[in-house]
Amino acid sequence: MCQLLGMNCNTPTDIVFSFTGFATRGGLTDHHRDGWGIAFFEGSGVRTFVDHQAAVESPVAELIKRYPIKSQHVIAHIRKATQGRVTLANCHPFVRELWGRYWVFAHNGDLKNFTPTLDGPFRPVGTTDSELAFCFILQEMRKRFGDTLPLLADLRVALREIVDGIASHGTFNMLLSDGSALYTHCSTNLYYIVRQHPFAKAKLSDEDLSVDFSEVTTTNDRVAVIVTQPLTDNEVWTQYQTGEMKVFVDGAVVD
Repeated sequence: MCQLLGMNCNTPTDIVFSFTGFATRGGLTDHHRDGWGIAFFEGSGVRTFVDHQAAVESPVAELIKRYPIKSQHVIAHIRKATQGRVTLANCHPFVRELWGRYWVFAHNGDLKNFTPTLDGPFRPVGTTDSELAFCFILQEMRKRFGDTLPLLADLRVALREIVDGIASHGTFNMLLSDGSALYTHCSTNLYYIVRQHPFAKAKLSDEDLSVDFSEVTTTNDRVAVIVTQPLTDNEVWTQYQTGEMKVFVDGAVVD
């Protein structure tokens, strides 16, 4: 299956360190060779990069490793195809507009007998179960709240109901963001870590690379990283429970 990487911060931060280790799994230290993508929220805009090539071979991935784009919300994905051809249209993350905001979505898993009726403006361009699920989520949220952006607490309750229904069809690990919060759900494997003062040194498990975050942060910074499998081998990552949903705002879990 695919792998996910998300970042949520209280101040714009680059994801070069985490993405370097993550991209290595796209064909070198793991077998996720069927495309990749990453999206950065910047104000009300989203900067999106996708490629159907393996991340370890993609010139676009090399650009991301060397270009420190700073964002408070990042979603990345490396693909191992289960449904849909290896093509650009099937690369995550997917982007749509709702309530005057961009929504970004990526999924790891495989949904069986998932054939919802889409009767609104959100339609898949590719042929993945993931993009179909994304369109269904947005459709159902719009049905519940109309043209008015709901409060985060109300949206979280609605998403919980929608996601539980989708997850009943198979594995549904997902990352979803509108640039104000990062919504996450775990069916099988998902881990997170919150880095904050006092910052320490971190070492990637897939690459011979380390960074001392105390040298590149301030005492007020807080960064949450969410990933399918831990990226570092000298930090303590928290594993999600099966069926658990967590929402991150400003680098912290919102209860």
